[in-house]
Amino acid sequence: MLRVAVVGSGPSGVYTAQALVQQQAVPGMRVDVLDRLPCPYGLVRYGVAPDHEKIKSLQNNLREALEHPDVTFLGNVRVGEGLHPKRLLDLYHAVVYCVGAAADRRLGVPGEDLPGSFSATEFVSWYSAHPDAAPGGFVLGARSAVVIGVGNVAVDVARVLARGAEELRPTDVPDAALAALAASRVTDIHMVGRRGPAQAKFTTKELRELGALPDARALVRREEAALDPAWADPSGLPGAVRRNVEVLQGWAAQPPRAGGRRIRLRFFLRPVALLGDDAVRAVRFERTVPDGHGGVRGTGQFEEIEAQLVLRSVGYRGVPIAGLPFDAERGTVPNDRGRVLREGVPSPGEYVAGWIKRGPTGVIGTNRSCAKETVASLLADADALAARRLPPDPLAALRSAGQEPVQWPGWLGIEAAEAALGRRLGRGTVKIPDWNGLLTAARRTG
Repeated sequence: MLRVAVVGSGPSGVYTAQALVQQQAVPGMRVDVLDRLPCPYGLVRYGVAPDHEKIKSLQNNLREALEHPDVTFLGNVRVGEGLHPKRLLDLYHAVVYCVGAAADRRLGVPGEDLPGSFSATEFVSWYSAHPDAAPGGFVLGARSAVVIGVGNVAVDVARVLARGAEELRPTDVPDAALAALAASRVTDIHMVGRRGPAQAKFTTKELRELGALPDARALVRREEAALDPAWADPSGLPGAVRRNVEVLQGWAAQPPRAGGRRIRLRFFLRPVALLGDDAVRAVRFERTVPDGHGGVRGTGQFEEIEAQLVLRSVGYRGVPIAGLPFDAERGTVPNDRGRVLREGVPSPGEYVAGWIKRGPTGVIGTNRSCAKETVASLLADADALAARRLPPDPLAALRSAGQEPVQWPGWLGIEAAEAALGRRLGRGTVKIPDWNGLLTAARRTG
């Protein structure tokens, strides 16, 4: 028998649990999936935009894995801050950390922490009803918003800012966020990248959605985008990049029209300061040009864009877990094919998968192959790991350690409560946005 704890119930954690029990390489394998939140699915629940129903439906696949008879979900378990990794290893033969990359990269410019400046993750957490999210004053009083970054998350937040409330009403966005977005006075959304269209990180599907919004229009400055050498002839670019450039070229060629919100895609602008006294009033950018080596260089020419709201979307970083080694430069746990390394030597029974293993790269599906590599390492070590004697009931031991796990019936209680909340509000399912509400719903049935 082998008892494994997987810390994190997002895609990397669930794919790890799935790979462990599906292979049936070890008779009697038991997997407990632990999560700090009382809800499973990680960024699929709390990171995918509410209007992306197809991607959110991935929850159904993750659910199937978590309902496997050899898998147990235990939410509301805090590892590191409340449960030391050494203590966890006393309860399990192996522990796989799949905790993602929870911190945002910083711009490192003056004014970054002015009121009105937020990481994109903070904004996403707010409209996704994450229980740790700050109260929603994001759009209050703002007329112009600047989104710094040109990846898919930047596109998501720009699109949510540009959508009308009635378009978001059928989604599971929490009611307070919906009311705030309905009252929003934002008319201009500037999405800004320091390089050109050919280096942007958004996918073509996400990009096209900006041009399909019924009450907004996407605008591109032809002379600005043309600084990119690929703009004149994108035919030699990789397929996805070529399609991005072609979409942007189409928007640049459109005649201006009145009405609606404006999403202004800007290129070759590097943020150098956020300006304001008591709150953000503008962002100062330096004009850049290609340096001939895939990067950019500054020109010494500057531009200020008015903004009462700034959302920074320039990447993610892993955060340390108390008791685990951490590579601060890479933002990952040192590892060899998933085996955690302590002072360069594999630590028996400790593993990582997902972004905390490889850094914030790839798409959701990338986590499947990443998990399989880690599981292969774990199963190769299985005979040595299984030799340790463990206490008979890890759940009882977790409770004695001060944890109050939410089991699967508790999560089903949260789902039922969110469906009931939606019915009361005359909407579909509506997420519960706070810890007390989630735990109360879980305890009623869990």
